[in-house]
Amino acid sequence: MAGRDGYLLELLKVSKRFGGLSALEGVSMGVGRGEVRGIIGPNGAGKTTLFNIITGELKPTQGRVFLEGEEITGIFPHLICRKGVGRTFQLTLIFPEMTVFDCVWAGANSQFTGLWRLFFSKVSPSDEASHSVMQILEQVGLEDKAEELACNLSYGDQKVLEIAMALSTRPKILLLDEPTQGVGPQEAEGIARLIRALATNTSILLIEHDMNMVLQVCDTITVLNFGSVVAEGTWEEISADQEVQRIYLGEKSWSF
Repeated sequence: MAGRDGYLLELLKVSKRFGGLSALEGVSMGVGRGEVRGIIGPNGAGKTTLFNIITGELKPTQGRVFLEGEEITGIFPHLICRKGVGRTFQLTLIFPEMTVFDCVWAGANSQFTGLWRLFFSKVSPSDEASHSVMQILEQVGLEDKAEELACNLSYGDQKVLEIAMALSTRPKILLLDEPTQGVGPQEAEGIARLIRALATNTSILLIEHDMNMVLQVCDTITVLNFGSVVAEGTWEEISADQEVQRIYLGEKSWSF
């Protein structure tokens, strides 16, 4: 099922204010099925606030959010997760003292069982659940590290593990917050390939500061500045936009 205009995820005139500060102002956008859409903009543009509203961590001051045509504005985060929205974070959130296998299994079960009960119960994965976890690890290329402690992985592999944990919730759309932040060029290339592969079955919305990454993986791009959408379209369209050029003029890492 898709929402209006065929969007899997749709935001309509979303605004968020913190006292007198406007973090988002009238943001409307949509993500289609199988689409990889990038969200770019300077620090403080409202990108992470946008993610927090989609996932229910924040309630918008105004506006509405829809998933497959169903309104999910402001409902509890675990309910939004169950409906099919998965997420990773800027700072990697894994369970460092657990094995890679157990991290993914915990990710799949925590939305239903609750982390406290999960960690202090004697629940163990069934054969079917174990098979599902291994399928996800194979999908992201971590199957050979299933029994390693998460803390022993490289930072790039920890980023991939967090994606695997998000995949374990069986998302219809995956929100990735700077998936290549802090990783080397080779690991970033691997994450880019993984994102393109995942997009065959899952829509992806990602925040990214690395323009090479955006160019490689994104079908469409939305540019935020001071909480408002200033441009959206393909890489060619936004890189030719005069307002986008003005915003990033002089920032060498944002060269077009």
